[in-house]
Amino acid sequence: MRKLACVLAILAGPAAASGIAIEVAGEGANGTIVIDLLEDVAPGHVERITSLAAEGAYDDVVFHRVIDGFMAQTGDVEFGKMGGDMRMAGRGGSDGGDLAAEFSDIPFDRGVVGMARSQSPDSANSQFFIMFDAGYFLNGQYTVVGRVIEGLDVLDDIKRGTGQNGSVIGEPDRMTKVTVID
Repeated sequence: MRKLACVLAILAGPAAASGIAIEVAGEGANGTIVIDLLEDVAPGHVERITSLAAEGAYDDVVFHRVIDGFMAQTGDVEFGKMGGDMRMAGRGGSDGGDLAAEFSDIPFDRGVVGMARSQSPDSANSQFFIMFDAGYFLNGQYTVVGRVIEGLDVLDDIKRGTGQNGSVIGEPDRMTKVTVID
C-alpha cells in the first residue's frame, strides 16, 4: 500500500507544502516542532518527507540517535516505530528508494534539518536529523531540507542517547504525529 501511495505522490507532482509540524512526546520532550521545508534547495528530499508525512508514515517513529550538543535523528519508517525492536531503529527507510544528494551552501547551524544517509552521498531515504548546535563539518556532505522555525525548546528537551553513536536507552522520545502544513 505504501508503494502505491509513493507512486501516486510522484505522479501528482511535488506537494504544495511549506513545512511540517512534528508533535513530540516522551520522557524528555513534549510539544511541537515546526519546520520550514526548503523546496527550492532540495525538492526531491522535501517531496519524500511531505509524502511520508501525508501518509502517516512518520507517526510514532522514535528519535533513535540523539547526541548532546550535536543532533537528534529520527525518521526510520521501517524499523523505528514505537513498540518495535529498537535495536533495529536507524537501519531502515521507506519503500521509495534512495535519493540523489541535493547539496547546497546552507550551513548546518542550530535548528537546521538534514537528511541522514549511509556512506554513499546518494543514500538518503526517510531519516532526517535536527541540529542542536552548529556542525559545519557536515556542510556540503549532507542535504539540507529545512529549518526549525518554532519549537527549539522542544528540540532541546528530546531525551539524549549515550555513547559515541548516541543510541537512546529505554524508551526514546517519539514523533506522535507529523502533519504537512502550508
